Amino acid sequence: MTEMLSMTKKSSAGQEKPSELADLGAVRLAALRCEYLQDPLGIDICRPRLSWQLRSERYGVRQNAYQIVVTADASAGLVWDSGRVPSDNSTQVEYGGPELLSRQRYCWRVRIWDERDAVSNWSADAFWEMGLLTSADWQALWIEPVQEPARPEPKINMFQNLGMISPQPDSDYSRLNPCLYLRKTFTTQGSVRKARIYATAHGVYRLEINGVRVGSQELAPEVTAYQGFLQYQTYDVGELLTPGANVIGAVLADGWYRGRIGLPGDSCQYGDKLALLLQLEVEYSDGSRQWVNSDHNFKSSSGPLVYSDLFIGERYDVGLELGDWHLPAYDDRTWQPALRADYGYANLAAQYGDPLQVVQEIQPAAILVTPRGETVLDLGQNISGRLRMRVHGPAKTVVTLDHAEMLDSDGNFLQAIRGRNKDQRDVYILKGDGVEVYEPWFTTHGFRYVRISGYPGEPGRDDFSGVVIASGLRDTGSFSCSDERLNRLQENIRWSQRGNFVSIPTDCPQRERAGFTGDAQVFGPTACFNMDVAAFFTRWLRSLRLEQRQDGQVPACVPYWNSYIEMFTPIQGGAHTSAGWGDACIIIPWTLYQVYGDLRVLQENYSSMARWLEYVRQEAEQGIPERLQADLPPEVRERQKYLWNTGFHFGDWLIPSLTGGYWNPFEASNATKEIAASCFYACCTDLMAQIAGLLQKPEDQQQYAALNASIRQAFAAEYLSEDGRLSAHYQGMYVLALKMQVIPEQKRRQVTEQLVALIVENGCRLDTGFVSGPYLLDVLCANGRRDIAYKLLFQTECPSWLYEVERGATTIWETWDAISPDGQISTDSFNHYTFGCVGDWLYRFVAGLDKDQPGYKHILIQPDLAGGLTHAGVSYLSGYGEIISAWKLQEGRLTVRVQIPPNTSASIRLPGADAALVGQQCLPGLLVSQVQDGRTAVLEVGSGAYRFEYPIDPVEVFSQ
Repeated sequence: MTEMLSMTKKSSAGQEKPSELADLGAVRLAALRCEYLQDPLGIDICRPRLSWQLRSERYGVRQNAYQIVVTADASAGLVWDSGRVPSDNSTQVEYGGPELLSRQRYCWRVRIWDERDAVSNWSADAFWEMGLLTSADWQALWIEPVQEPARPEPKINMFQNLGMISPQPDSDYSRLNPCLYLRKTFTTQGSVRKARIYATAHGVYRLEINGVRVGSQELAPEVTAYQGFLQYQTYDVGELLTPGANVIGAVLADGWYRGRIGLPGDSCQYGDKLALLLQLEVEYSDGSRQWVNSDHNFKSSSGPLVYSDLFIGERYDVGLELGDWHLPAYDDRTWQPALRADYGYANLAAQYGDPLQVVQEIQPAAILVTPRGETVLDLGQNISGRLRMRVHGPAKTVVTLDHAEMLDSDGNFLQAIRGRNKDQRDVYILKGDGVEVYEPWFTTHGFRYVRISGYPGEPGRDDFSGVVIASGLRDTGSFSCSDERLNRLQENIRWSQRGNFVSIPTDCPQRERAGFTGDAQVFGPTACFNMDVAAFFTRWLRSLRLEQRQDGQVPACVPYWNSYIEMFTPIQGGAHTSAGWGDACIIIPWTLYQVYGDLRVLQENYSSMARWLEYVRQEAEQGIPERLQADLPPEVRERQKYLWNTGFHFGDWLIPSLTGGYWNPFEASNATKEIAASCFYACCTDLMAQIAGLLQKPEDQQQYAALNASIRQAFAAEYLSEDGRLSAHYQGMYVLALKMQVIPEQKRRQVTEQLVALIVENGCRLDTGFVSGPYLLDVLCANGRRDIAYKLLFQTECPSWLYEVERGATTIWETWDAISPDGQISTDSFNHYTFGCVGDWLYRFVAGLDKDQPGYKHILIQPDLAGGLTHAGVSYLSGYGEIISAWKLQEGRLTVRVQIPPNTSASIRLPGADAALVGQQCLPGLLVSQVQDGRTAVLEVGSGAYRFEYPIDPVEVFSQ
């Protein structure tokens, strides 16, 4: 260890706008946020939480106290002064002032006292603005354009859906409803100080004022459990108003409300008519106010959007355009007055978290002519979004854009999405007046390839752009290493997250787009590394609580659409849930608490968690598997009360050896459901005991801890043999049993040997499904088999992560053999993030960045060199600031670079470091140093940038 230098590198995740930092002396304050957002507009959290980050070039900087001052608007009087508060907390600090008022903007700033008790300068001002907090704040009326009610699709069962490939050649689009246009003129009188629109819809909507689009949010109001939770959006429109005459316009489409959604492709899940609620409030410089509300004075018409469905696609006929309908002077006498509807305001809530938006544009990689002679655009990347097209041709020319994820094994365009109404087809009918630009408004697709039919002339790559639509989540993590295949794997994981974090955590962007709870909880830790998903998951958990059944069941997907209730209930024997899926109500809040230090998410969801576990407890106590005889010995009957081994479960979904593609997924379920369900029962009782302790519920804590102990004891007696073999002899069952602590300590070695033997017998290939996959590599490493973990990571035969990469994947596949070794292309999803859960392990283990306290208050840096890589690194933007862990092995020397943000501390484990040299270093920020096992130096440090370089024997280190 020869030198230690400050690190000045900033990853893209850690860059800040110059204006975000002020010259505040030795310690500066930055990244002020309210409820995870920078200057949010229109929130309805009555006790919002505030966060900030410290910036300093000094080592060992920490906060000893803070002071927050809140005012009503920048120049108004004081609302709340916290005074000096002794605390090292700079995240999730709850506002503690008087009751907040609807519409009011609150400005806030903060200063801190550091570890030397030196006070910083005040931060720059930040703000949050309240939305409409009560039903009485709404003056607008719900209105419905004149329209034909949508027709529900005929009912078909799940197996019909799974066997159906859409679109059918004779698709009848005449059954689809047109998008509807609404407008209202009004006059402003005076100088406008402030103007806000509060709006939502049944369906999805887009607003314009005087022909200018309002905001940039896509598919508002997004998807939630509408019956109890419908978001409204707040828009600042002061700059769009002009003196005198103005017009406000809205366009409505089916969206999730009445459009085709989910695997069944059913319509009318919430209603059969579109509606709008809109309230424009104008405040003038003289203090007077004006309201422009949705009411009978709005007029409605259909127009060029012949239909627009999330799944089927969109048809736009320029010949039906309405002229300058969005300008005040337009003659709307042929339009029909809107009708009042009585839907009330009880389910309205302000938008929470980042909205859907255009997050990226992709330039096409190539335009192909397939063996069939079709023209196909290749984006080079599988995305969720839409295509923008430039075209020039004769009037009434019909251009059809069909979207798909894959070409078949011969290189032809392949539409192979299972389920009904998955056409993914956009149609544009030209005006014939110069260059025209078309981009759909109210539909998105999951695709890499687009078949172009009817395009006039020769299409060029510059005529098209792939437009990526996703929730606008901040990127927070990056990973790279010396193996480009792993780097591509990480990119594939990120792309699948981006393509499926679309208002809710969906399973896939082309077949279902459903919020499957099991998929979400499995991928949660990886999602938290890649992006800031705190508000995103918090919002989704609100829908989860609303969808929870009366008996405590948490549905397998949230929102729980009627089509899924009808589809799942017969399959699940009347149940709505499964182990590993319903458990998301506990596991996801726990993950958010661990990553973000968010205690409120545990408080908000505690009742839901307890109701869920009470449901599980009753199911376990009352159920006895059919395989067991009625005259059970008393001790066997007694332990059945602690095993959740009856009812329907997905089990370890999609185990490769039991699935054979996707055509028999329930074989894996039936083979693994007993052990998988009981393992999750143990896991969640353990988590609930910890959560109850954090929330100061000692009686609950004791109850859940005792229940967990009984489950563990019963599990070992029921399923574990003397030689460490489980009754369900599959890799995933050993992984779950070891991870969820149901194996007695004295049996862990034997159970691990059983797992390793299965892996080796399978050619060092994984054979784990959805719920065991996240823990596979961790379990091996925790039980002394890093060698096997790395063999699985670097495996290139199917099934494996790198098999997908070497087959050209640009996202994560739903099944490992979505492209079989003989090149056959399946009808599975090619954009399914679940098996991307390995990303969490890459960050924590290979690059060596983990947390030792919630929210990364104390950080673990422990690079692992056993995989044979020559370098690896990770950057993560935590709530306290950027953390970096990077190592490089070159010519017998190891270089480790570390950055620890202010107001945190870290343990740095340096493999193969010379203990004497470590002890001799006078390190800035060093708190404690010690040596473990004679081969690993452990340093306790405060904040700062560190660089260590020392000679190392790779063979010795690799053998650790």
